[in-house]
Amino acid sequence: MNKKEHGVFIGIDVAKRTLDVAMCPNDLSRSFPNTEEGWILLHDFIQPLKPILVVLEATGGYEMGIVRVLADASFSVVVVNPRQVRDFAKAAGKLAKTDRIDAQIIARFAEALQPEVRPLMTREAEKFHSLMARRKQLIEMITAERNRLSSAPEWAKEDIQFHIAWLKESLKKVDKGLEDLIKKSPLWKEKYTVVTSMPGVGPVMASTLLSGLPELGTLNRKQIASLVGVAPFNRDSGLFKGQRTIWGGRASVRSILYMSTLVAIRFNPVIKTFYTHLRKTGKLPKVAITACMRKLLVILNAMVKNNSPWRVATQSC
Repeated sequence: MNKKEHGVFIGIDVAKRTLDVAMCPNDLSRSFPNTEEGWILLHDFIQPLKPILVVLEATGGYEMGIVRVLADASFSVVVVNPRQVRDFAKAAGKLAKTDRIDAQIIARFAEALQPEVRPLMTREAEKFHSLMARRKQLIEMITAERNRLSSAPEWAKEDIQFHIAWLKESLKKVDKGLEDLIKKSPLWKEKYTVVTSMPGVGPVMASTLLSGLPELGTLNRKQIASLVGVAPFNRDSGLFKGQRTIWGGRASVRSILYMSTLVAIRFNPVIKTFYTHLRKTGKLPKVAITACMRKLLVILNAMVKNNSPWRVATQSC
């Protein structure tokens, strides 16, 4: 929102079983079950209020049902990082914590900051996101089982190997599901083709961008770097000049971007040259890698924005 708007703002504290709703400026609150029936009751409760904005915290998926119901009913809905709300609560001196108080804090956060409304995930995007999350879980379990295998007693090794084989089959099914979703969507298929044309960007990185960074290609270079968390922030105060550091952003995207950057430093001529230059000028390896992550992301953003494959895009970046 460009201008501060005045009216009713709704905050919803989401738990596994309940949805606590609060309004600002009147602090009226109610509680509903986090079920399909509860979603309808909550919708019917806030509809006559015609809220300017409804804000919820991301809670690992428990918010998705009510978000979908409210979005389908054309409410302006924003899902925010819980850390933002906690910082706001501390700044406001609100240290007590209950579901009802949390809902009131979220409502006041909505009124005070009025976070920008961005397009929510489609149902296909939600499924894609869920498959990517499941893929990560399977890889973590495979890695854990492999680590156990080396020190396991003989009688347990056969069972662990059987479990690893089962997990690998599950991983194949998830990868097939991701592939099918990409093929069904012309937009995703086009984006996937563009980003994988860059040396260093493989299927996992491309799928992560489709799932976790739908804004790719719609923002400028500074915005996309800040969104992922690879933009350096100043730490200066008075005469003190602190080291620039990255902070916040989408950790799930950033972790995969880091691995892709390590590959790109070896096989992508642009990123390799950039990294070599930074090291020669005295930059520490960690600082140089972070700068390469940002450069790789910015190039990908330009490629998607211009719908240009790697060779064309590099000439314009």
